[in-house]
Amino acid sequence: MKRFINQAPRRVPGIILGILPFVLIGIIYLMTSDARLALNPNDKLLPGVGQMWDSFSQMALQPSKRTGEYLLWTDTYNSLIRLLTGIFIAASLGLILGVLLGSLPYLYAGFSPLLTAVSLIPPLAILPILLILFGVGEVSKIILIAIGITPFIARDIQRSSQEIPREQLIKAQTLGANSLQILIRVIVPQIMPKLIDAVRLSLGAAWLFLIAAEAIASTNGLGYRIFLVRRYMAMDIIIPYVIWITLLSFLIDWLLATINRMLYPWYFKEQIQHD
Repeated sequence: MKRFINQAPRRVPGIILGILPFVLIGIIYLMTSDARLALNPNDKLLPGVGQMWDSFSQMALQPSKRTGEYLLWTDTYNSLIRLLTGIFIAASLGLILGVLLGSLPYLYAGFSPLLTAVSLIPPLAILPILLILFGVGEVSKIILIAIGITPFIARDIQRSSQEIPREQLIKAQTLGANSLQILIRVIVPQIMPKLIDAVRLSLGAAWLFLIAAEAIASTNGLGYRIFLVRRYMAMDIIIPYVIWITLLSFLIDWLLATINRMLYPWYFKEQIQHD
């Protein structure tokens, strides 16, 4: 008898199974919202779909009476600039630190414990320090994102660098390659697809640090808007903003995965063969 643990759905059933939880969540929300609104039409906790759509359309399609800006798009632009800048800095630092610590034993012995210790510091705990040092401008928010995810990316790259077969390094040395050439031409090309995977896994944390920083010290951005309207219990704005952030995260993740497959198809072929 074929065991359930060895069975896998085909493509179409797999897509249906992936969509099914979202449909169930939507149905549960609609039923609960309708029940609450039937008891109290002014209920703000679970607004109806029409209410959320009207509020979202107002934020996206109608200029603000105070500033003349389309708030959703202004918030999205500012948040994405901060997010992508912080992720780029974190990915660059994580690649450099991870490759060096994972490839050079002396650096590993000297700095790997420090990297581990830094990764255990709650980034939000140092946000007040960043605000004192850099003010409430863009720098403190970007640095928080970078500090928050760099250690995890670096540790992942460090581990991946150590997993590269020693035979490859020995062959490169027999061909006359020095340490720098081995790092650049042997290790880094094999690490790049894993770096993109590490960035994808860090997206959730990056958004967390961004939203927290915008909520505490900002005058625009998706996190700022959510925490601004919460005082009015404006769930008809908060919920669509949360869904919008989730959609943006999904699109960024999908884009990174697509780029990874286009640039490094050999990496995924190795994974399939390994499986």
